[in-house]
Amino acid sequence: MRLRKLAGRDVLTLGLPRRTLHDLYHLFMTMSWTRLFASYAGFFILFNLAFAAAFALQPADVANLDPHGYWGLFFFSVETLATVGYGDMHPTTPFAHIVASVEIFTGMMSLALITGMMFARFSRPTARILFARHAVIRPFDGRTTLMLRTANERQNVIMEASAKLHLIRDEHTVEGYPIRRIYDLVLRRGEQPVFAFGWSLLHVIDESSPLAGATAESLAAAHAFLLLTVAGTDETTGQTLMARHEYPASALRWNHTFVDILTTGHDGIDRFDYTKFHQVEPMS
Repeated sequence: MRLRKLAGRDVLTLGLPRRTLHDLYHLFMTMSWTRLFASYAGFFILFNLAFAAAFALQPADVANLDPHGYWGLFFFSVETLATVGYGDMHPTTPFAHIVASVEIFTGMMSLALITGMMFARFSRPTARILFARHAVIRPFDGRTTLMLRTANERQNVIMEASAKLHLIRDEHTVEGYPIRRIYDLVLRRGEQPVFAFGWSLLHVIDESSPLAGATAESLAAAHAFLLLTVAGTDETTGQTLMARHEYPASALRWNHTFVDILTTGHDGIDRFDYTKFHQVEPMS
């Protein structure tokens, strides 16, 4: 059983097995940094506690144990795992050497996996794409138009950026079966050769549009939402970036317009004021 939120709706999935141990890579790639470091710290402590218990079966086999007792063996396990080898404490019998060898082998494999996971997390491309909280529907060029706004937070260049917009809503078939349909909403310009600052996306609501005849009430009743995806190539790293944002029916503002964020001063310099990025205002 798993609870997720999609377009403002709680969705509970049942019947799918949780194969956590078979999908550790995906788990570690999706969990937060806080949980990731906490998991590594917990593994480190439990690992050394377990091997300290193994050494404790014959504690006299470790020379110069300091402090004496279990916690001395714990710190000896830490030194063995890290292959530090300070030289004071060391195994003196075949049993202790075997336990230390098993710990070193297991520890090296574990550290290699942790190192690879940390590299994968740090090297994974992340898109810093900003989406306006609302979408607006307003007359534009004499036609009713859906407008969305996005921006590149990094202010670097995303090459050959592309955007796709979809409408997802609940409907019924001719036979009366409930179904969730996905419609492609054609954008007036779905590609941006150089995406560095802001990008306004336009969809004309005409007779051929899936939004033709729709109202705020009808979209809310159909649990409709818009799904906007943006992808492109980061010019700095050459990696593909992807980001998405969902707009439920409540996020649509009818007969509103975005507050302009671009001004040009007397010095000829264009200025983008992103403090106004999410602001909309009614049309006069």
